[in-house]
Amino acid sequence: MSKLCLVTGSSGLTGSEVAAFFHGRGFAVHGVDNNQREVFFGTQGNTRWNQARLQEALPGFAHHEVDMQEYGRYFGLPTCCLRGGCLTGPNHSGVELHGFLSYLVKCNLEGREYRIYGYKGKQVRDNIHSADVAGFMYEFYQAPRAGEVYNLGGGKENSCSILEAFQMAEACTGRKQIYTYLDQARSGDHICYYSDLRKMRSHYPQWRLSRSLPQIFEEITASWRQRLL
Repeated sequence: MSKLCLVTGSSGLTGSEVAAFFHGRGFAVHGVDNNQREVFFGTQGNTRWNQARLQEALPGFAHHEVDMQEYGRYFGLPTCCLRGGCLTGPNHSGVELHGFLSYLVKCNLEGREYRIYGYKGKQVRDNIHSADVAGFMYEFYQAPRAGEVYNLGGGKENSCSILEAFQMAEACTGRKQIYTYLDQARSGDHICYYSDLRKMRSHYPQWRLSRSLPQIFEEITASWRQRLL
């Protein structure tokens, strides 16, 4: 029987990585997406370019212009809910309100002003490469559980503040980060968040983070340099 992979949000960062990951393992991949990032974040959040890239790069990839809801424990389905930290990677279409590492690097390369909202730029987030998200999904596929919920992020080891992110971006690009500081933090913004990965690692001990934070910065920088040509 052929193997089928249904990917929601397939034109986004993580969805495209998951689609490529499972396609490379012989799955028939069906992507479900309706480009809501452009609706929420404007033209800079548009992901149609990534959809076109997938359709060209993955023979047999099928795109479906729909939205979808998932079911879990109630029906005993082998599904899981992933509570993501900052999911990122080279194909991220970062904008000011979403995808801060990608947007930060883009601002750096373009000489554009990056705005820090409160906490003196010391707010901390964890960052996970989209390939590692796909890798965990594959581990789950091989040994599924019914209706589980996992934190999925970079954890403490892949965490940084905005000020630390400036330093890492500057190390990759050779350019100083241009920024302004606004003393008012964004509504609902936490000063420190990183994912507790203990449950996930106990259930799937084979899974590991394959990309360090410096590697993530290097890949994002290389991607933006290519896209901004």
